[in-house]
Amino acid sequence: MVAARAAALRIGRVPALRGWLPLALVGALTVGIGAYTQSRSSDFLTQYNLNSLLLSALPLALLAMGQVNALLVGAFDISVGALMTMCVVVASFTMTEGQAWYTLLPGAIALVGIGAVVGLVNSTLVRVIKLPSIIATLATLSVLQGLALEQRPVPGGSIDSGVTSALEARVSFLPYAFIGTVVLAVLWDLWLYRTSAGLTMRAVGFDEVSAKRLGVRSELVLWAALVTTSLMAAVGAFFWAVQQGVGDGNPSTGTNFTLQSIAAAVLGGASLAGGRGSFVGAVLGAVFLSLVVNMQPFVGWQDSTIQIIIGALLLLALVLYQGGELRARLLALWSDLRRRRASAPAPAGTTT
Repeated sequence: MVAARAAALRIGRVPALRGWLPLALVGALTVGIGAYTQSRSSDFLTQYNLNSLLLSALPLALLAMGQVNALLVGAFDISVGALMTMCVVVASFTMTEGQAWYTLLPGAIALVGIGAVVGLVNSTLVRVIKLPSIIATLATLSVLQGLALEQRPVPGGSIDSGVTSALEARVSFLPYAFIGTVVLAVLWDLWLYRTSAGLTMRAVGFDEVSAKRLGVRSELVLWAALVTTSLMAAVGAFFWAVQQGVGDGNPSTGTNFTLQSIAAAVLGGASLAGGRGSFVGAVLGAVFLSLVVNMQPFVGWQDSTIQIIIGALLLLALVLYQGGELRARLLALWSDLRRRRASAPAPAGTTT
């Protein structure tokens, strides 16, 4: 019990430097690359381009915020990209051009319902059947990709233009939806680091055994985290549908979104070992990754160069943010294995 309380206290203390370092670094990189791009082309900081940049970052930002929930409890959800693809395909049937708002509403609710169902399935596979989260969500990903491709083997359908106009509404170059996403991220971070519920969630990811000893119902926390991850993917699908304009079951786009959502969350400070993350950091990470793609036509970089930069920065983030933590956990695991071997009873018939 004493060890459990000590673990909870360690989780409750968030070192200022450690918490702000990811936000500061990603923010500085974003400003620096933006300034470099502007020096190469004066068209970069136009209202049109900045608006396009933020709109393109919205689906990834929402998806990365959802991924943070999974990472906080020590899980991975690699089905989110396929879920977004599936939702866009469904929207191409249920939210088509020319429908009245009262017929569009059930279609929108259907997308959220799909997200909830997929989240419940993932949670069941992880907590009830006891599959590792990567294996469970990989299976879900495969099913969703197959369903989406069956329904839309080639692009088709059309998303209602009224929905598109509503979701792309803006003030100056700032989309209202992006402002709302930032506000949500700030409030979510305050909840995560300033409330007992947020402490509970981080404690489960940091040390589930100790959290259980303190009376935490870790099963419910993980269920809620995985369902929220899928729901955020469904919400992000609305904005991806607006950008796509049609339904497309091609699985490649979903795969890219999955990898980028994890990259954005990690760049923003989420720990792959669980117990730490930032929703504001996830939004910043999504904006940064979208900026790297957006700047390409202005500076003339090759696709290969972009991928190398993203991969190198991701590795750098892992080393800077989590190198010591991951090393400490591996040493603790090794020490625990050695203690178990030492305390194991000797085989019958052996002498000392």
